[in-house]
Amino acid sequence: MAPRPSLGLRARLLFAFALLCVVTAAAVAGGSYVQARNAILKRTQDAAVQALTSRLQALYPLPTATPDQEELAEIAAAAQSDFSVAVYGERYAPVRPPQPPAPGHEGPAPEARVQALSVISPEMRRTVAGGRTAWQRVAWQGSPWLIVGLPLLVTERGRPAQPSGIEVYVARSLLAEQRSIDELATRAWLTGGAALAFAVVLASLATRGVLGPVRELGRAARLLGEGELRTRIEVRGSDELADVARTFNNTAAELERHVEQLRAMEADARRFVADVSHELRTPLAALAAVADVLDEEAARLPEPAARAARLVSQETHNLTGLVNDLIEVSRFDAGVAALALNDIDVAELVHATLRVRGWPERVEAELPSGVTARLDPRRVDVILANLVGNALRHGEPPVSVRLSADPEWIELQVRDHGPGLDDAVLPYVFDRFYKAGAARTRSEGNGLGLAIARENARLHQGDITVTNAEDGGALFTLRLPRRSSDPEEDPA
Repeated sequence: MAPRPSLGLRARLLFAFALLCVVTAAAVAGGSYVQARNAILKRTQDAAVQALTSRLQALYPLPTATPDQEELAEIAAAAQSDFSVAVYGERYAPVRPPQPPAPGHEGPAPEARVQALSVISPEMRRTVAGGRTAWQRVAWQGSPWLIVGLPLLVTERGRPAQPSGIEVYVARSLLAEQRSIDELATRAWLTGGAALAFAVVLASLATRGVLGPVRELGRAARLLGEGELRTRIEVRGSDELADVARTFNNTAAELERHVEQLRAMEADARRFVADVSHELRTPLAALAAVADVLDEEAARLPEPAARAARLVSQETHNLTGLVNDLIEVSRFDAGVAALALNDIDVAELVHATLRVRGWPERVEAELPSGVTARLDPRRVDVILANLVGNALRHGEPPVSVRLSADPEWIELQVRDHGPGLDDAVLPYVFDRFYKAGAARTRSEGNGLGLAIARENARLHQGDITVTNAEDGGALFTLRLPRRSSDPEEDPA
């Protein structure tokens, strides 16, 4: 399952700073805006109620408790507002329209003036008719207005005030207050935008201070992983990032020391193996000659002695093969292995490998003719001998060798029909001295054959891979370029 894409650390830090700033700015600016808006509207509302109350107090005592149309008009005029109306029962004074909200705007038509009472809600009418002051904010003629309703009361000595039935409604334009509120909103948005820009700048500086050392640490870790064991990080300051840098440097120093020790030990071990192998070669040659004589005389010796002679001969040949393999491995390790390239017919080379070892009857070969390549015949013979011999020893028949080619590469597949290799074994098949079965005897191999085969393939700039076939058995695939070049002669 592929990992889901995620934002980088820099983007996440910037987003976190910006989100925090936006939330904080929105909360502060929004709260300030709401409080200022409510304060402006409440102040305007209180001032309008107080002004209307003061103006209407000049009308007391009322000349009559049942005013006519003219008296209602005088009461409405006494309110001295942009819009005022006096109502008594079904009668009301003529409406004086408000001033236009903007230059060039004409006032409402006469029929609209008669309908101005429609902006006063029934609830407000009922409240005022009940003897209480009420107010409401409405939108009329495209502008915000504050409407205040006030009842005129009749007071008699010794008795509580009673509604006279006369209601006075005045309207005050809130256009100036609306502009102030809009200006507050604009300032809130500008403040939020400035805070956001500041947060982004601050986040950029913070991420630069944090991500710079992180990037340097990542680069150093990558170089360390690539084998640059002398990589170190400059330690700046005394914060947590400096502690990480010091820890990295200490770890890299310890790793370099241990790797140098391991390299020295590996070099000593390889030198020891090479020296011992070369030192054993001369006495082994003498032992092999004696073993051949014993092998020839074994038929004429008594049975216990004959069996011992054949065992000595077999073990001597096994030891000779092991020493030769160790010498070959030491050449690869020392980098002195070289190719003796020649143009060869691949099918003929495979047939010769099988024929020399007496395997033609045991191996099925599908080898198209005419496939040529520039290879080292001796090393390719070693590769094939190890692959086929491994299949014959550890697999089950039939064992097959198949050849295919394209203009650039040849491919040889060696397959058996046994149980195949365990999945846990596959990654280690080409390791030196590795044996898949702990119960194998020494005569079944020394664990170097497949390692040498792969080294020879890589010397040709090719490789060997192994898988389990779908219908059973191990499948080794050798890929070699048709025009190999000796690494010592390669201009690259």
